[in-house]
Amino acid sequence: MAPKRGIPFAKNGSKGIRFTVLRFLLLCVLTPVVFFLSRSSHVADQNDISAVPDTQVAKWREWNALQDLKSLFSKEVFDVIVSSTDDMGPLSLDNFRKNMSASWRVVGLETSDVAYELKEPTTHGRQEKLQVKEGRSSEGLSQWTDSPARQVRRKLIGKRQEKRASELVKMDNEVIVKLENAAIERSKSVESAILGKYSIWRKEIENDNADSSVRFMRDQIIMARVYLSIAKMKNKLELYQELQSRLKESQHALSDAISDSDLHHSTHEQIKTMGQVLSKARGQLYDCKLVTGKLRAMLQTADEQVRSLKKQSTFLSQLAAKTIPNGIHCLSMRLTIDYYLLPPEKRKFPMSDNLENPSLYHYALFSDNVLAASVVVKSVVTNAEDPSKHVFHLVTDKLNFGAMTMWFLLNPPGKATIHVQNVDDFKWLNSSYCPVLRQLESAKMKEYYFKAGHATTITSSASNMKYRNPKYLSMLNHLRFYLPEVYPKLDKILFLDDDIVVQKDLTGLWAVDLQGKVNGAVETCGESFHRFDKYLNFSNPHIARNFDPNACGWAYGMNVFDLKEWKKKDITGIYHKWQNMNEDRVLWKLGTLPPGLMTFYGLTHPLNKSWHVLGLGYSPTVDRSMIENAAVVHYNGNMKPWLEIAMTKYRPYWTKYVKHNHPYLQNCKL
Repeated sequence: MAPKRGIPFAKNGSKGIRFTVLRFLLLCVLTPVVFFLSRSSHVADQNDISAVPDTQVAKWREWNALQDLKSLFSKEVFDVIVSSTDDMGPLSLDNFRKNMSASWRVVGLETSDVAYELKEPTTHGRQEKLQVKEGRSSEGLSQWTDSPARQVRRKLIGKRQEKRASELVKMDNEVIVKLENAAIERSKSVESAILGKYSIWRKEIENDNADSSVRFMRDQIIMARVYLSIAKMKNKLELYQELQSRLKESQHALSDAISDSDLHHSTHEQIKTMGQVLSKARGQLYDCKLVTGKLRAMLQTADEQVRSLKKQSTFLSQLAAKTIPNGIHCLSMRLTIDYYLLPPEKRKFPMSDNLENPSLYHYALFSDNVLAASVVVKSVVTNAEDPSKHVFHLVTDKLNFGAMTMWFLLNPPGKATIHVQNVDDFKWLNSSYCPVLRQLESAKMKEYYFKAGHATTITSSASNMKYRNPKYLSMLNHLRFYLPEVYPKLDKILFLDDDIVVQKDLTGLWAVDLQGKVNGAVETCGESFHRFDKYLNFSNPHIARNFDPNACGWAYGMNVFDLKEWKKKDITGIYHKWQNMNEDRVLWKLGTLPPGLMTFYGLTHPLNKSWHVLGLGYSPTVDRSMIENAAVVHYNGNMKPWLEIAMTKYRPYWTKYVKHNHPYLQNCKL
């Protein structure tokens, strides 16, 4: 038997012998104390111990007392006294009074699982007696441990550890709740139109009672489908027909409702009726294993449907991104007609002498979108400190040349200089000089771009729609690699995409020291994305040998190019080299960013990120403060601001520079 706190009390067999606490204390404590007193008086009489230190005298007296106690007590009791002395110091009555409590219990009895408590002394100084059964033998008690006090200490330590662990768990739960609340607060600013109605962070989901009827009906419909399938399997035709009838009613009542306010007032009666049918079906058909299997099958079917819808979404987004809205097409056609009705002498722009003046601020803009180009030019001029020093070089294709020219003839950019060119007038840009044009003439490339894997349905090859985008076939997209040939008299030029908006004066970019580099651009890489290995095929030895897969990518859209260094380092020749090697598309798939990363590898100077903020065409989480503090915001991605699929919260940054009251825009309902 193992007592919890030092002194054994037990109850044994059929005959009881009771010892009081006072009697036991007198036996175990007062006897050695009296013995100490008698020994100390005897030693004092001898007068030969005074020279010995007090601590040694105490230890010697204690040892002698314990030796004498061996003859008075059994081995078990003597071991308890020794262990108590080792763990709690010299024996004293005060020590026992302090440590005794009403929670002392005797455990370890083989004949009983009951623990007996020892009560505290009463105010009258009396103690209750604990009886010990008669006939107790040494075998009736379990063996004592070597140190009962250590057992108590270990139990106390264990309790403290459990208490501390529960506190830590509570703290962790509080931290999790705080993080969830913070996530909910952050999610309030997320564009709900982008995330869709499936998001659990919608505001109406925050209230448990919001739209409870709609959610309950959806749950009923799910369970009705499960039981409908089981009823058919078990040939319960009557129940099957009843479930089918109620299911159709619920589906018709729910229809496209997304909130309780959309439901008819009779819907609650239908919910009640459906509940009764489901209760009946549960009583007849419920089988846990079978229901679980049906729900799992429904989940897998829903997952397949989600994948199919994602493919359709990809296809439709690519289709929407490459098409031109009716309004913009109308604008281009009307402007083109009016341009060719003008006399030839009125088709020229003023201040043509500024086009080759290297001391001015020159912009290169290549676009076939009249409305987008007008926003870029107007936003630059509006935010420029001195518009007269800014020169815009626009290049477009043959179809849009008349419209682009007519727009800026009717809407000149104030004191700034502007000039529009037709890319087809660059006679040097031919298939014998340009690898892209030569490759596009091959039957293999036409098959790749125009057939795109022979996709015939929305879901069969939605990703191949990306390869059919006209911008990858247009020389307007590749003209950025021929800037010195297009502008031979200029030393430095700022390249702008047509899907950007300028919000600050950009003249500071011409003062940036590129430190001998050719390209000044904002880097786009994070810890693991937008690095070279995301754009290039590093399984190809030519790529692996010449480039670092962890090198940081940068953005096209707003780039400062030093045309003097460009000519010295023969950048166009480097581009031709890589473009020729990629004839079979083994180095990269498509686009101009991968060859740009390769061509300007080691020749790009990183600009401060506040110059150029990206992501407004695909990311709903761009920080608003970053957008408002940026010099240029870029709608890179499929959701261009002139398309209906544009994100609503980003569109105002672009539309503020559109002339909505212009007659051409009003006639075309833009």
